[in-house]
Amino acid sequence: MTINRREALKTALKLAGSSATLVLPAVTQAAGTAKIGFDHGVASGDPAVDGAILWTRATPVEPTQAGDIALTWHVAETAGGKAVRSGTVTARAARDFTAKVDATGLQPGREYRYWFDAADGTRSPVGRFRTLPKGKVADVVMAVVSCQLYAGGLFNAYDAIAKLDRLDAVLHLGDYIYEYGVDGYGADIAKKIGRFVEPRHEIVSLADYRMRHAQVKRDVDMQAAHARAAFICVWDDHEVANDDWMHGAENHDPKTEGDWDARKAAAMQAYFEWMPIRDPKPGQPWAAINRSFDFGDLATLVMVETRLLARSEQVASKGEAITPADYAPMLAERARDDRELLGPAQLAWVEKTMATSVAAGKPWQVLGNQVVMAKVAGPDMERQLGPVKFAETMATLPAIWRERLTASIASYRAGLPFGFDSWDGYPAARERLYAAFKRAKSRPIVLSGDSHAAWANDLHDESGRLVAAEFGCTAITSPSYGSLLPGIGAQIADANKGEVRFCDQVGKGFTMLTLTPEYATADSITVSTVMAKPYTQATAARFRAHADRPSAPLEKIG
Repeated sequence: MTINRREALKTALKLAGSSATLVLPAVTQAAGTAKIGFDHGVASGDPAVDGAILWTRATPVEPTQAGDIALTWHVAETAGGKAVRSGTVTARAARDFTAKVDATGLQPGREYRYWFDAADGTRSPVGRFRTLPKGKVADVVMAVVSCQLYAGGLFNAYDAIAKLDRLDAVLHLGDYIYEYGVDGYGADIAKKIGRFVEPRHEIVSLADYRMRHAQVKRDVDMQAAHARAAFICVWDDHEVANDDWMHGAENHDPKTEGDWDARKAAAMQAYFEWMPIRDPKPGQPWAAINRSFDFGDLATLVMVETRLLARSEQVASKGEAITPADYAPMLAERARDDRELLGPAQLAWVEKTMATSVAAGKPWQVLGNQVVMAKVAGPDMERQLGPVKFAETMATLPAIWRERLTASIASYRAGLPFGFDSWDGYPAARERLYAAFKRAKSRPIVLSGDSHAAWANDLHDESGRLVAAEFGCTAITSPSYGSLLPGIGAQIADANKGEVRFCDQVGKGFTMLTLTPEYATADSITVSTVMAKPYTQATAARFRAHADRPSAPLEKIG
């Protein structure tokens, strides 16, 4: 939205109630056998046909402990079964006592249990994961999640995911943590439910980012979801700072928060320590977390990085508010051909990976992507609601937001898009990606997070050709414009007929993606509340794409 998104969502909360290379720290002393706990549970990620990454943290009972901690890991075929693979790993003090191991030698398409043992006899919780299938595959079921503001509510959606009978993997599209302090984004909700962030200040240093990750992983629902299935993760912006790009961020001030590259490096180090993701390959840029996963003969999942590897700076007005004098220069900047999200190298990799998948006869190529890809014009609420209803809506808003909404509608009428941080801020880069889809002979399924809303979109290139289907997942907790402006989701869809088929700006939850040789089906699952327990869940919408009808729009089911 062309009104300031961060400020809008703060109000919604009130109304709702680099190219650096990873250098891992060296082991400084032998692993010890001190008393420990597994306070942050276990997690698995980046599954392969023969294994997965297994993660835990060995929390020292004595906070002053400085030595590394020796652990033994085990993988079994059943809960309580005999281990079929075991090994040792060290929870290194230099990595905040986190430990990751690449467990291999397992069978494809099988579910396994895993756990860790400490030398003092302490055993971790037991987790489960499924290896990637090989050969013929009947179906794949994945939960798609993003945007989990800790202060913004309870992780009820993760409790629902943990209880799923069938789940092959969880795709996390970013915003696993948020950088804001206790008085920032989410403060009003936090006060109501007693859910305050740690540390209390905005996170900037390595110690800060580690503490915030640790807090999220102490959440029991978060632990349950991690223990339920392997996560395939990418970061979005808040793992470092709001609306970040290669060389900075909207929410980073070098004058008060120091060097951007230093902050980014600290954030990424904490991410690689605390997340069940493979560490970067030696010599590769730290930000190069784009990677792919093959689900037998059914699908290829292509996970991209759209923030720190190549992104150009977002288009912005000269002042805090957008004025008519900003329209022309902002549109001109947006239209520049050299503006990037993926960058040439990553774009070429996407095309090659998809083309290989198509050549292998796989019906589905799935793009795991952080931000909404559809063309989204801002809604003209005055026209859509009519003068009387619009006046009633405006009367419910604080005076400052009446002014900002009026300004936003004027900017939409002038041709400015709903948002500049999404692919809509980079139309030339989007067309290059669409051209790559065409050359690869793929009509992919695009998955998107970031927006705190659920979407079903038919994506078209500038010629009007249908090129892909997009399913956007809503937030686990983070507030959306629906809290500020009820009904805005339907108004967005109405303003973008042909491109946006469904938009829910209210519900919190996740998307269930089910792939079969015939269909790609997305269920938008919502929880009834993030303010308390218990909760109920419902399916807000269901859409599917047909494998044998690449030129057909999405089909709404029910």
